[in-house]
Amino acid sequence: MMATSEAPPLEAVQWFNTDRPLALRDLRGKIVVLHAFQMLCPGCVAHAIPQARRLHEIAKGLEDLVVLGIHTVFEHHAAMTPVSLKAFLHEYRIEFPVAVDRPSADGPIPRTMAAYAFKGTPSTVVIDREGRIVRQTFGAEDDLVLGLVLGSLLNR
Repeated sequence: MMATSEAPPLEAVQWFNTDRPLALRDLRGKIVVLHAFQMLCPGCVAHAIPQARRLHEIAKGLEDLVVLGIHTVFEHHAAMTPVSLKAFLHEYRIEFPVAVDRPSADGPIPRTMAAYAFKGTPSTVVIDREGRIVRQTFGAEDDLVLGLVLGSLLNR
């Protein structure tokens, strides 16, 4: 899906792998890749998380590319606590910053997930230097397609 709307803010209750909460508005001027995942999502564990880890390793050498994760829980709430997530991040060697999506007051869909209209997890969002969503996909994102999108944005 291609879009050009401004990326909604991340509504996080907690962050991992960063010493302070992050805000998209503070990342303007950089390309942001946001990976939405759940610990118990097979597609996340098999594809999206390894892809995000690889991209994070590549991004370490680039000052204008940032990889973020958001753990957005819309099912199995009792099993997917921040304590469980901390262990998961350690076991899977996830080093990029990860937000815990803020639960909704009136249903199972957390706030950031609702704001981005995610269909589920994994979901990948590419945000340009001006803070606009330029690509949003549900399911396993192809490495080559993501690379082409990012290469195009980084060369602008």
